[in-house]
Amino acid sequence: MRTAGLLIALAGLSLAGCSDLCGNKVITEELSPDLNFKAVIFERDCGATTAFSTQVSVLEASADLTGGGNAFVSDGGQASEGWNGPWVAVKWLGSDSLQIAYDSTGRVFEQDKSVDGVSIRYLAVERPAL
Repeated sequence: MRTAGLLIALAGLSLAGCSDLCGNKVITEELSPDLNFKAVIFERDCGATTAFSTQVSVLEASADLTGGGNAFVSDGGQASEGWNGPWVAVKWLGSDSLQIAYDSTGRVFEQDKSVDGVSIRYLAVERPAL
């Protein structure tokens, strides 16, 4: 019985290390005017059973991108030039204010109004076909 419990515990630990099977491809990083933050636009691919998504994370300037977007997530819509997810663009309006413009034909899953003290405004844009 003790051996069975040990095997179950080891199996659980090995699966825990495989929790994020998705891959990120950074499209662009834009530094805030005071150079303290960066907005990262990236394509996220979680395999054949899901669509490519375009995501945005707001991070400290020295931080590395990990996991999914913490500010904006969208899929569907028209594929962008240079990546497979829907079009997104970011513009810093100030050191603690960011605008995220995005393809209005995509499905939006996350749209946070603030991340780590940075306020975020959104602009849905109807883009012509590429």
